[in-house]
Amino acid sequence: MTRYVFERKVRFADVDSLGHVNNVRFFDYLEDARVSMLWDRPREVAGRRQDLVVARHEIDYRRPLTFRTDPVRVEVWVPEISRVRFTLAYEIRDDETLYVEARTIMVAYDAAAARPRRLDEDELTYLRRFSAAP
Repeated sequence: MTRYVFERKVRFADVDSLGHVNNVRFFDYLEDARVSMLWDRPREVAGRRQDLVVARHEIDYRRPLTFRTDPVRVEVWVPEISRVRFTLAYEIRDDETLYVEARTIMVAYDAAAARPRRLDEDELTYLRRFSAAP
């Protein structure tokens, strides 16, 4: 399994009055990594958009993250894949500390029909690069 690694700067605006990254800002970190990973490939195939929507987020805060000049890593992998949905797992970390563990359930979506769709073989092949699933 290969993890997708996204480096994210901790911005001063991310830090709240308690001196650590605000819990809501961590969702921005996850979104930045997810968009970078999933939209690193073409979103339109044969004239059809390959939309994905978030169905669920879970997040566990492990350690406070404070303002710093060095970026943190958002590591992403795919522990589960089905024909319509998949799960992304994340760790926000540096070499010494794990700050956050999170999961997002993504659903393949047909915006024109306003309903879920099946992941195509190209999408499944791309996701399997980051998966331990068969």
